[in-house]
Amino acid sequence: MRRRAIGPPYLFVQASRQREDIMRTIKTEKDGRIGRIILNRPEVMNAIDDDLPRELQAAVEAFDADRDVHVMILSGAGRAFCAGYDLAHYAQDPDNRITQDMPWDPMQDYQFMWANTQCFMSLFRAMKPVVAKVHGLALAGGSDIALCCDMVVMEDTAQIGYMPARVWGCPTTAMWVYRLGPERAKRMLLTGDKISGTEAEHMGLVLKSVPEDRLDAEVDALAARMASVPINQLAMNKMVINQTLEATLTQTQRLATVFDGITRHSPEGLNFKARSEAVGWKQAVKERDEGLYDWTRDHPLNDPARRVDKGPAR
Repeated sequence: MRRRAIGPPYLFVQASRQREDIMRTIKTEKDGRIGRIILNRPEVMNAIDDDLPRELQAAVEAFDADRDVHVMILSGAGRAFCAGYDLAHYAQDPDNRITQDMPWDPMQDYQFMWANTQCFMSLFRAMKPVVAKVHGLALAGGSDIALCCDMVVMEDTAQIGYMPARVWGCPTTAMWVYRLGPERAKRMLLTGDKISGTEAEHMGLVLKSVPEDRLDAEVDALAARMASVPINQLAMNKMVINQTLEATLTQTQRLATVFDGITRHSPEGLNFKARSEAVGWKQAVKERDEGLYDWTRDHPLNDPARRVDKGPAR
């Protein structure tokens, strides 16, 4: 996988525009007034690598500039919408510098993740509405992408969640509280739980959940209904609604992005990285998500050799 030196966000955007005709991680299709953007790394369930955020932004900007396109639909190829960041690359690879040697430079980390966050936010800030069509999984960074869209339609059995809230992550787009309110956002981010599309609709996280065999038709019908509206009307109404969030959203995202870097360089975050390198990212993620590992003491919670017999309670 190509590695790219961390640089100013505008350089990433410029590079992605130059590569628009040779995108590796994104496919686009034009269907009348609907622009379709497909995350296209199906072999890894569309996991996020160094290129995907930039190429996603380039695709959004291209359709936003196309006067024939009124609405965008974002989906994923293969078995999932997006399973999050590619942990084989970012967590398991000992040479990956997203986790820096100590002492670490928080602003270097911030610059990289802030650029990614702004790429995802191109969905939110686009003039035209974007509907996310979620099947399979929208996890961790994949949930960041989905929740930046204007509307999310999920299949009933699809799963969404931000499991790195348990260790090694903070959702940089910070969309959970804006969609759920503080109490339900805490329920999700203080547990790192995954929920089904059915529960996500019930909580108000997504617009709608439908059976798998109705997902395509439901999203297409919603997009077609909006596509009959003039672009200027769509843009003005989206802008008015977004403005109610803009006053605090950037501040919240900056804090979340700084915290995201801290989570990966805290003692527990470094233990997660070392564990991923030692036993593989899938095992480390299983231990994290199922609550099987004590990241502070750096050993499995059920390790009998680490238990201390404190005797009978008094």
